[in-house]
Amino acid sequence: MAYHKNTVNLEKMLLKFLGEPDPMLSMLEWLCHKMMEVEVENKLNAGKGEHSPNRTGYRSGTRVRRFDTRMGTIYLLIPKVRKGGYVPFFVTEKKRSEQALIQVVQEAFINGVSTRKIERLARSLGIESISPSQVSQINKELTQQVEEFRNRPLADTYPVIWIDALYEKIRDNHRVCNMAVHVVCGVNLEGKREVLAVEPMYEESEASYTALFTGLKKRGLKNVWLAVSDAHQGLVSAIKKSFVGCSWQRCKVHFMRNILVHVPAKDKESFAAKLKQIWQQPDYESAKRYAELLIEEYEARFPKAVEVLANGLEDSLQFYGFPEIDAKKISSTNILERLHKEIRRRSKVVGIFPSMDSYIRLISCYLIEYAEDWETSKCYIRKEILQHILARRNAA
Repeated sequence: MAYHKNTVNLEKMLLKFLGEPDPMLSMLEWLCHKMMEVEVENKLNAGKGEHSPNRTGYRSGTRVRRFDTRMGTIYLLIPKVRKGGYVPFFVTEKKRSEQALIQVVQEAFINGVSTRKIERLARSLGIESISPSQVSQINKELTQQVEEFRNRPLADTYPVIWIDALYEKIRDNHRVCNMAVHVVCGVNLEGKREVLAVEPMYEESEASYTALFTGLKKRGLKNVWLAVSDAHQGLVSAIKKSFVGCSWQRCKVHFMRNILVHVPAKDKESFAAKLKQIWQQPDYESAKRYAELLIEEYEARFPKAVEVLANGLEDSLQFYGFPEIDAKKISSTNILERLHKEIRRRSKVVGIFPSMDSYIRLISCYLIEYAEDWETSKCYIRKEILQHILARRNAA
């Protein structure tokens, strides 16, 4: 009897799907949502809306995620989990192979690889064949996703932003040039990291940096509390003019490199160890006092290094103005280092890029993946800390 009842229910369900424009795709979408519900329930040890003493977490709405399959594209409503985040297992598994395929296709396009070789590489990923039209379609969709990502609306406030550049050999008007692409990351008021911009820089000037920040402001950005970067004069000037009231933190890692250039090789290690202690002090006054003692001690031995330290010291201590935030996170641009390493690891196989567009498309795809991971990961800076600072600033 139970078997007959289940069969009837299944038949009703199948008839419902048959009424859809694409029955197989509709069935797949239904199955994906069912699998997500089961997976989230197991993760939280409780069903949706269920009161349970064994519950280990809570839902926080849903987010839309495009999911490309062999049957077609579906848009999933992926449950959001407050602590620890959630990414469906089938999206994670697909992501590996699809990301590899996209990488193959991109590199094939960039290097002018034949369609036959693309097909051979695709088969190694478990895909039987890929036609020239499919290659073209993948490239078109990638370009569309990249443009949507680079031009998406931004929040009005990012308490901290980090700016750094990647340099690659790119062919431009039949010449091979070393060109810069600036990556801007930020932390929103929820404490989550975001990639805010990926922009080519044909010349490093105040005007070009101002154009970069103008683009961010057009997309919605209004307020920045602290900007972290190296000490390029045009960049620093553009930050101060574009974001009135924003503090500028000179990246301590870049700053140390600038100082150590003027120290003999045999003394670099010992002097660097003492130099690091400036930014490890518990507060601004202690850091300033320690630096002054260091300047006094080494002024005669390393006059040029000490001059660079004295001139840039104040700008390298601005993170102390936010004592509630972990100093390691806002005193340098190290947040971008992992991104840069991953991008360089992949871009070095290309060598010389045929155009800036091809390079932007490649690195943007990797940054989109990171952005998705950051969205579901834990807060980089605790939301409560940022809200406390915001209240203090509003009251001032």
